Amino acid sequence: MDLLMMPSNCGTLRLVQWPLFLLTSKIMLANDYASDCKDSQKELWHRISKDEYMAYAVKECYYSAERILKSIVDGEGKLWVERLFQYLNESIERDSLLVTINLKKLQLVQSRLTGLTGLLIRDETADRKAGVTKALRELYEVVTHEFLAPNLREEFDTWQLLLRARNDGRLFSNILWPNDLEMKEQVKRLHLLLTVKDSAANIPKNLEAQRRLQFFTNSLFMDMPEAKPVSEMIPFCVFTPYYSETVLYSMSELCVDNEDGISILFYLQKIFPDEWANFLERIGRGESSEEDFKESPSDTLELRFWVSYRGQTLARTVRGMMYYRRALMLQSYLEKRYLGGIEDGYSALEYIDTQGYQLSPDARAQADLKFTYVVSCQIYGQQKQRKAPEAADIALLLQRNEALRVAFIHEEDGVSSDGQAIKEYRSKLVKADIHGKDQEIYSIKLPGNPKLGEGKPENQNHAIIFTRGDAIQTIDMNQDNYLEEAMKVRNLLEEFRGNHGIRYPTILGVREHVFTGSVSSLASFMSKQETSFVTLGQRVLAYLKFECTTGILMSLIGYFI
Repeated sequence: MDLLMMPSNCGTLRLVQWPLFLLTSKIMLANDYASDCKDSQKELWHRISKDEYMAYAVKECYYSAERILKSIVDGEGKLWVERLFQYLNESIERDSLLVTINLKKLQLVQSRLTGLTGLLIRDETADRKAGVTKALRELYEVVTHEFLAPNLREEFDTWQLLLRARNDGRLFSNILWPNDLEMKEQVKRLHLLLTVKDSAANIPKNLEAQRRLQFFTNSLFMDMPEAKPVSEMIPFCVFTPYYSETVLYSMSELCVDNEDGISILFYLQKIFPDEWANFLERIGRGESSEEDFKESPSDTLELRFWVSYRGQTLARTVRGMMYYRRALMLQSYLEKRYLGGIEDGYSALEYIDTQGYQLSPDARAQADLKFTYVVSCQIYGQQKQRKAPEAADIALLLQRNEALRVAFIHEEDGVSSDGQAIKEYRSKLVKADIHGKDQEIYSIKLPGNPKLGEGKPENQNHAIIFTRGDAIQTIDMNQDNYLEEAMKVRNLLEEFRGNHGIRYPTILGVREHVFTGSVSSLASFMSKQETSFVTLGQRVLAYLKFECTTGILMSLIGYFI
């Protein structure tokens, strides 16, 4: 995760910092270039600068080492560091660096510096401070007696102030541990720059994560409308119809073997090995079997969610759509801190810190004003009455997602005006209360049975009254969403405010990613067919100003004026 983090670039370092995955292994390659160098300083730097990120890595490594060394020592040690970098900087300016230092000893200096940063990235203890003192003295010996030219070596060896400190054991004896946030982050970045050897092409290792990052970064180069602040964006609602499909996989479904002797859990462990390892790390377990999970109800529940998030379930769709709320909370939180920023006493680093944004009352309230998610579960009332597992799973989703609302048709026995027994139908909207129970928000009496023809359209029609906001996004139960894509919803909604021809648009089609393509060869074929019809074909038809659909819900956003 540290390799993918975008630096703030608002610290005191004198250069642009890039995500570390772009700079990994660049220092090792630059060292190889330097060790083999038989040319001048300019020619060496020209060779390094052919790779833009290698040049950034070398600069950051040099400036970070200078700043960190100056900050952790005092007295004679600080004087040595200051004079050392003074000589190095003067040599760089005079193009005489190759005369000042021995490039073949550069890797030895790197190893000593790596040992130092390896201690500094950890918490301060007496033993580690002693270790840092030892590491600094080893670095001093290598730099002074092997790395620098003989004339500079002699100058440092005959420097009386430094000589007395060495003889008395005072050199680097007082360590100023890097405890402030900016310096700790700088030490961590320097250590990773010096040690990580992975290629940028393999970061992240997960192929799905690579696909998502590539798509997101490419999409940022689109011609998008400028996003309004969260407080000024168009409020919208996501709407999903549900009947009786799988909500969450049960433990029995996960562990039962099919005719080939393979269970769902075993299959997912094999096709997502890295994600399975990450899951076990998150819940604090090593290699665990199905029987081990049964000992812990909380771990069992997390396992059910982990598997359900990789299948075609309502839980996966709900998680994906709730990323809208999370994205709006984060953006609202950052906007408030940024706009208040320095006036409210925040430093440049503090107002971009995202820690705690999900607990911010202002951010939560702003997101709830702009986003609602309604799932129309047509027979949820009947499922509750017969205590179906789907009802318990839907109730669990309500408890875990406070912005989620469930609409359903409630049937009850009634008596007509002439005393005859009749069925009464009510359209209800519920949410989870603070105790996890269903709390009724609205109940609307219907004139009769709303199901007249096709069940799915009627399931949507009875619940449409519970949607809120100026725009509605219709999402089917086999669709998903991602946090990075949810970040662009404000830009997307601004399309409704743009004049694209005769009138303002009222329907906006959105690209759909079919996530079931990895299940089988047939599923792969169907996903490509869906991509062709739903995405490519519709983009062509958009120029003709009409929409062609098979009658199923696609990812559409409608705008109501």
